[in-house]
Amino acid sequence: MHTSAPHRRRPALPLLRTLATALPAALLTALAFTGLTTAPARAADGDVTWTVRTASNSYGEDRSSFSYGVNPGGEVEDAMVVANRGKTDLTLAVYAADGYTTEKGQLDLLTRGEKSTGVGTWLRAGRDTVKVAPGKAAEIPFTVKVPDNATPGDYVGGILTSLRQSDDTEGIAVDRRLGIRVKLRVSGALKPTLAVEDLHVDYHGTAHPFGQGDATVTYTLHNTGNALLSGAQNVTLTGPFGILSTDAGKIPAPPELLPGEKWKVRIPVHDVTPAFRLTAEATVTPVITDAAGSATSLKPVHATTTGWAVPWPLVLLVVLAVTAAVVTVLLRRRTRARRRSREDARVQEAVEQALRDRADQSA
Repeated sequence: MHTSAPHRRRPALPLLRTLATALPAALLTALAFTGLTTAPARAADGDVTWTVRTASNSYGEDRSSFSYGVNPGGEVEDAMVVANRGKTDLTLAVYAADGYTTEKGQLDLLTRGEKSTGVGTWLRAGRDTVKVAPGKAAEIPFTVKVPDNATPGDYVGGILTSLRQSDDTEGIAVDRRLGIRVKLRVSGALKPTLAVEDLHVDYHGTAHPFGQGDATVTYTLHNTGNALLSGAQNVTLTGPFGILSTDAGKIPAPPELLPGEKWKVRIPVHDVTPAFRLTAEATVTPVITDAAGSATSLKPVHATTTGWAVPWPLVLLVVLAVTAAVVTVLLRRRTRARRRSREDARVQEAVEQALRDRADQSA
């Protein structure tokens, strides 16, 4: 089963990939490698250079990310800890950015040159850069100030550390980034809604006249509400009058979609009986996670569509059988007509001969 990417124009930038190709020096490009993780960032030679983690304070210890419930106009103060695991001084840039879902279904952050409108503009670090000695750690305080006119709902972004490195030999510049996710839930009316759009079903058929084939169901999940949502999915295909039902089986859950994001879904369904007309029903049960991390299932969303599932090999076989039957009937009729014609000719000839014989006897 396959799921594809949310509707975003920007590409995903996975964490700390090695550069696959060299660019000419005249086309020097800053390549960002982003991650929302506390795992260590590694240099090109594989040595660990730095790690990031949440600070231990009243919000908790050993948190995997930053998560807050805030009122419009509210403010939050927290901190991130950066540790230098390398052997030389490390100077990092510090900034915030909005989040988005990548083509692989993972949360990523906008690059520094892209415009943020949520967490990336509301979060301000206590410093723009941090210098950390080898084997030492530095705490970076930050403040999140939510505007008075902020609309209720979920906002996701992150706070990042960045190290820009140049490679004169290859003529490139690499921007290594390591950060931690920041989720805000602005208080107010929460409207978690998930829509199933552009539902289609395509039947691919089988060469066996009496066999079952495969079908593909595609649709788009659209987070039309203001809350971060995932969901449980189910797809069923049925023939006319609800007969010959086929279930797609277990379908992987989509990633958590930010408000406004879209995620394309492609689901193969096997062993489908070609009943000429198929009805596909997609059922998605949205799942929302509260501030404590508890997941709650919402009212399922249903969508249906129809598509053709013509068993062409069987149709061809039937056409051939009907054609053969018609030809056989026509040949039999022609044979009988010829026999009847020959019989009529013999009778006519016999009658005429009898009349001639009688005329000869009368003479």
